[in-house]
Amino acid sequence: MGHRLSKIVTRTGDAGTTGLADGSRVPKDAPRIAAIGTVDELNSSIGVLLAEPVPPDVALCLVAVQHDLFDLGGELSIPGACLVTDEHVARIEAAVERFNADLPPLKEFILPGGARSAALAHVARTVCRRAERTLIAAAATEAIGERARIYTNRLSDLLFVLARVLNRAAGRDDVLWRKQR
Repeated sequence: MGHRLSKIVTRTGDAGTTGLADGSRVPKDAPRIAAIGTVDELNSSIGVLLAEPVPPDVALCLVAVQHDLFDLGGELSIPGACLVTDEHVARIEAAVERFNADLPPLKEFILPGGARSAALAHVARTVCRRAERTLIAAAATEAIGERARIYTNRLSDLLFVLARVLNRAAGRDDVLWRKQR
């Protein structure tokens, strides 16, 4: 990567196109570029969450997710590449099971909120759901790896579970939706 990012202002996108890793240029509003942007936004959302005090095991998990999301962005920037693997999906599923194991079962819907870290995990979860939708939209017209879509679906589950874990770590209960208010 040495000199790759030494020039930041290139002017190559001034006409409304951007380059993919294979050298091709596409419109900045192409579905693939929307997906890349939303995955980047998701990664940034997780970075904001990590700026909060979170338990070490949650932090380690989220940093690993950030690396996975870079893999996903790389996959999206190289048409035809499949960088998100079954192992990525398996790691997320295992994390969901591990973090969910000590949580009480839910009997009601919960609202995003509680501790600040939990609320930020919910924000990341909603950005993740949008990333999943953009991947599905891009896959309607281009080859997008199935594992990428599965990974984002599982990741939103993990972020939901982590929001609950973070509320517990902060000594807070889940914020329950009350039908009769």
